[in-house]
Amino acid sequence: MTVNIDDLARAGQNWSIEVTPAGAAKIESFAATLPEGTTVNVTFLPETDPLNTIAVARHLAEEGMNAVPHIAARSLIDSTQLDDLVSRMTAEANVTEVLVIGGDVDRPVGVFESSMQVLETGILQKYGISRIGVSGHPEGSPDISAQALADAIGWKNEFAVREGLSLYIETQFCFDAQTVLDWERIIRDDGNKLPIRIGIPGPATIKTLFRFAQISGIGSSMRFVSKQARNVAKLMTIQAPDLLLAGLAEGIAADPDCLLAHFHYYPFGGFSKTATYAEAVATGQVDITKKGGFDIRQAS
Repeated sequence: MTVNIDDLARAGQNWSIEVTPAGAAKIESFAATLPEGTTVNVTFLPETDPLNTIAVARHLAEEGMNAVPHIAARSLIDSTQLDDLVSRMTAEANVTEVLVIGGDVDRPVGVFESSMQVLETGILQKYGISRIGVSGHPEGSPDISAQALADAIGWKNEFAVREGLSLYIETQFCFDAQTVLDWERIIRDDGNKLPIRIGIPGPATIKTLFRFAQISGIGSSMRFVSKQARNVAKLMTIQAPDLLLAGLAEGIAADPDCLLAHFHYYPFGGFSKTATYAEAVATGQVDITKKGGFDIRQAS
């Protein structure tokens, strides 16, 4: 596979990246690592304090970034807590965009079982948040049926139109470009009109990627990394998403109706390393090797 550098750079524009509150504590300066205005998602993980998410969002805003806090439905107690959190996000961190997810817990801690119930409260609209990310699953989910996933995408499209909101889909991380392109085409044919931020695993060792793939338990990604991890000698080899990005960029360029809009990076191998990689792709500062991988050009 040979991808045009310009196509790759176009596909890589306006990338976003994720950070946990624990990971953010290790970053001395976001402004020294990221271009101004970069979108940074801040996780709200199970059994953690959501106020930590807000604190990181405030730090990001102070450094000129677009902070996008996660709102995990199944980790919320009730609508009163949700109202308080969104009020603080907007007042303390100038948040204008959020990602609403179900959340990775087996049993809800409160009244919400799904992201759709959170959206239906109207609390986000109450505080002027009109740009909202919702989850997508190109490889399916071990916990949700294919029909339920399809129904959820249909509901979210209808909700966006009904409420006049700017919704987009943000996906789990993936490794296989064709799987993603096929999924996008299927949901588009079924009526999806929401733009999509596709999850990209940042450069990391095969051992690290295998660990995260095990946690996610998702289809072809798990099979891909398992195959790589069988070679013990290569476990500490850095695996970059070069072929994935090349395949996605090629597919996006070939289909003008494709709704894959941006790359969202999961920095499994380190925040700074992933940010440097993402910006090199977006600015065309890469050379394509004979095997289809990327060589990042060093700043002169």
